[in-house]
Amino acid sequence: MANKKINPVSLRIPTKAYSQGVLVPCGQSNLLFVTGQLPQNIDGEIIHQGNVEEQVRLVFSRISEILKEAEMSFDDVVKLQIYVKDISYAKTVSSIRNELFAASKPASTLVEVSGFVKEGCSIEIDAVAAKPA
Repeated sequence: MANKKINPVSLRIPTKAYSQGVLVPCGQSNLLFVTGQLPQNIDGEIIHQGNVEEQVRLVFSRISEILKEAEMSFDDVVKLQIYVKDISYAKTVSSIRNELFAASKPASTLVEVSGFVKEGCSIEIDAVAAKPA
């Protein structure tokens, strides 16, 4: 099987040279690499500005859509990279992560960054998932 691009119609279809996710066969497993997700609607507008909890939940719901399209779930996630505008958001982010990933307990990195590609973002998250083929 060749690499498969994952672009759920429920999310904004990328207009540039990237996919929402890429499913890669690797031995007896499939790996899914999820592009960094921003708190945006299908029109690409950043929403829930100023509300970190809602932005985090929206970003994780976007990741969930990509996982579903690849026939995976949060239970298959093995790595999260979490970027926040302010490290004081860590407690909120960690609480939601702990709720959603209680079963998989993925490796996780959380770092503060100086900015994002779109104004109004408090967070961006990318992920890697693995599942037997």
